[in-house]
Amino acid sequence: MNKTSLDKTVLHSYSAPEALLKDRVIMVTGAGGAIGGAASISYAQYGATVVLLGRSEATLEKTYDAIVTAGHPTPMLCPLNLETATPEEYQILAEAVKNEFGRLDGMLHAAAMLGSLTPLEHYDLSLWSRVMQTNLNAPFMLTRSCINLMKSAHNASIIFSAADVGHKGEAYWGAYAVAHAAVENLAEIFADELEANTSIRVNSLNPGPVRSRLRALAYPGENPSTLPTAMDVMPAFLYLMGDDSIGVTGARLNAQAQV
Repeated sequence: MNKTSLDKTVLHSYSAPEALLKDRVIMVTGAGGAIGGAASISYAQYGATVVLLGRSEATLEKTYDAIVTAGHPTPMLCPLNLETATPEEYQILAEAVKNEFGRLDGMLHAAAMLGSLTPLEHYDLSLWSRVMQTNLNAPFMLTRSCINLMKSAHNASIIFSAADVGHKGEAYWGAYAVAHAAVENLAEIFADELEANTSIRVNSLNPGPVRSRLRALAYPGENPSTLPTAMDVMPAFLYLMGDDSIGVTGARLNAQAQV
C-alpha cells in the first residue's frame, strides 16, 4: 500500500485491535493539549508506553494521571519547552529515551502555537519567530534527534499534525499557516528520504476543527459544543500509528471525512 492507494474512509471508521500498540514506545508532543492528550491516552489504551512531552508539567501530569488511573502502561514524563529548547536538549531527550527503552516506535507532533491573527504587514517579528520555532523548527529538530532511535524499531511511524490553513493560505493566519504549510512539506521530505532504506513511515494528518484551547483562541465566538472532541478523531491517529498502516507514507491526510 502507498499514499495513492489508501482508502481514506478507513481513517474515519477504523476500529483498532486491542493489542494494536502493545509494547510500543511512542513520543507525543503537546501531550497536555487536546489532540496530544487524547492521542497519549488512546495510544496507552492500546498498549503503548507513551513519552509525554510538553511545556507545562501540570498539564502533562493530568494526562499522566489519566493513563495510570486507567491501568495503562506507565508513561514517561518529559517537560520541555519547544519554543526555547536547544539542539543539545533534544539530543539529551533522545539519549534519555534510548537509555530507558532502547528504541522509539512512534512519534506524534501535536504541539502547536497559534500566535496572533494579524495582517502580515503588522505581524510582530519576535512573535513570528516564536511561532515558527514551536510549530516548524522544533518538530524538525526533535525528529532529527530521534531518527536513529526509530531506525532501531520495527515499522516505526511519525505523524506531523497539519491544519486547514496550511493547505491554502488565508488572510490573517500569518506564521501559524506558513509553519503548517512547511510542516507538510517537511513530512514529505522525511518520508521520501526514509522510504528507501528504513521501515519508518511519515505522514501528515489534519485533525480538523475540534474542541481545544487553540481553537477557542482562534474562534472565540464559536460554540465548542458544535465541534467534535479530540477523542472523536482518534481512529485516524491510531490507524497511522499502528501496523495496519504499514506502507502508507508521504501522505497528506484528514482525520475527519468532511474536512
